[in-house]
Amino acid sequence: MARLLAYVGGLGMTTTVHAEDEGLTRNAVATRGEMAFRLGLASAPAIAEAMAVSRDIALVEETGAPLHFRQLTTAKAFALVRDAKSRGLPVTCGISPAHLLLSDVALGEWRTFAKLSPPLRQEEDRQAALAALSDGTIDVLTSGHDPRGPEDKRLPFADAQPGMAGAESLLALGLGLVRDGVITIERLFALLAANPAKLLGVNAGTLTVGAEADLILIDIDAPWQIDSRAMPGRAGNTPFDGLPVQGRVKALWKGGRRIT
Repeated sequence: MARLLAYVGGLGMTTTVHAEDEGLTRNAVATRGEMAFRLGLASAPAIAEAMAVSRDIALVEETGAPLHFRQLTTAKAFALVRDAKSRGLPVTCGISPAHLLLSDVALGEWRTFAKLSPPLRQEEDRQAALAALSDGTIDVLTSGHDPRGPEDKRLPFADAQPGMAGAESLLALGLGLVRDGVITIERLFALLAANPAKLLGVNAGTLTVGAEADLILIDIDAPWQIDSRAMPGRAGNTPFDGLPVQGRVKALWKGGRRIT
């Protein structure tokens, strides 16, 4: 990992990692806690995430290379990132709406649509995630889009594959966070566009002179219901199936040219 960071950093790029200690999480399908115990699921402690984050931040301190954690989900991991940023280390992180809006309670009745990677956490970690989003610790709101077909999801929980369809619901769920007062709409679009573009070194994601005219027109109040059967992809598994939301894209421009 140290060599990878040094090599990628030397190219002026950012390394993106999935943070978990595999020695603790191997064969686990849920976060250790009351819900995993009730369902009889093989589980791993949430500290497995923070252990990996702590190691990787130490390597950033050693190499000076930028590092992005694709999804963090626990209070201890956010505290480590918050501290690293306060010391000026080039560390960033993302999170999906699922880990902001759902806890491991959503696994009830062995709901495989809620089997994700990282797994859903307990409520105190979910609340810590909302606080980290609000205070700027989190840099990217990611869709977590990793859809699985029926053959991968309609199985016993331990055998089902982790993942969800998240692209179609990302904007509406993000606008819900704005309505709830967790973030402003300006911060939402930094999380969705400006920050990811900056991490990738792409001249996009902002309305500035010389940038590509990539635009969307949104009706932020347009009501609709998330329906896995109506999603464009065949693997429309989502833990938010049936949830009423607001916010629809009405038009899209790419490079100044309207395409929808």
